[in-house]
Amino acid sequence: MQTKQAIIKLALVSILSVPPFCTVQSQTLPGQTPVIRVNANLVSVPVSVTNNAGEPVQNLRAEDFRIEEDGKPQTISNMGEPGEARVELALLFDVSGSLLPKFDFAKEAASRFLQSILRPVDAVSIYTIGATPRLVLDRTTGGKAALEGLQAIKPTREQTAFFDAVAAAARSIGQSAPPDARRVVVVLSDGEDNNSESNRLAGALQALQRADCILYSINTSGPSIWLNKVSLKGHEVLKQLASQTGGSAFLPDKLEELDPIFTRIAAEIKAQYLLGYYPPDNPMDGSFRRIAVHVPKRPELSVRARQGYYASKP
Repeated sequence: MQTKQAIIKLALVSILSVPPFCTVQSQTLPGQTPVIRVNANLVSVPVSVTNNAGEPVQNLRAEDFRIEEDGKPQTISNMGEPGEARVELALLFDVSGSLLPKFDFAKEAASRFLQSILRPVDAVSIYTIGATPRLVLDRTTGGKAALEGLQAIKPTREQTAFFDAVAAAARSIGQSAPPDARRVVVVLSDGEDNNSESNRLAGALQALQRADCILYSINTSGPSIWLNKVSLKGHEVLKQLASQTGGSAFLPDKLEELDPIFTRIAAEIKAQYLLGYYPPDNPMDGSFRRIAVHVPKRPELSVRARQGYYASKP
């Protein structure tokens, strides 16, 4: 009798300790102890919604959204309130020669950004983009440590391994971020790459998508990018990474625009909805599944979300 009570108690504890958004199934074979199985294949989709003025819209409900996977409507099983979920942030700072004339100003603007966005529940890591990716500050929840790490960064005249740095940051977030966190990569760079091992856009994008990361980029090159094809190609890289992951790519004309841009990014991250749904009963075979998010009854609103995910085994 005591053994049976102990089994029941263990089963209850197992159910109560299941992470949010998981489904629980009980499977019992003849002559065996009941087995509790957890299905944790919930797909989380951070969604940014803005009006015509570019301001975040925060009064929407789950029924206002429509999510499609590979063209098929999905049932939204969960919606977190805007800004409620914790943030896992990676800040990537280009230390190569391209940012050199604006380095100190950009670093101060990035410091103000971190001060405005980080809460005690959020985490941040800092990387530099140089000849190789360098982790300047390992994952921390301390705002003071983050600011000190950023101030310690020094400019160089190294080559630029942009794609390698983006991929390294994404993989790190994918391994360390809690399942319910919004995963964000913010990049200060011109997007040009001349030293990555892969030197491919596809590899960096795949790393971001596998880690469920949103990318925001700020290109401080200004109007000068229109003068040469290399700079234009670099900015096009930034735009593609941002659009495919649900973020934005910014190209300020003046350094004075950095603070307003950082403020806009912070406001958007704080106002993001976190939608969740359980995908169709398809095999978790590692294939890429396309996602589309709409607000059908509010066509005047702009909706941004990641455009897909890799259906890998938990």
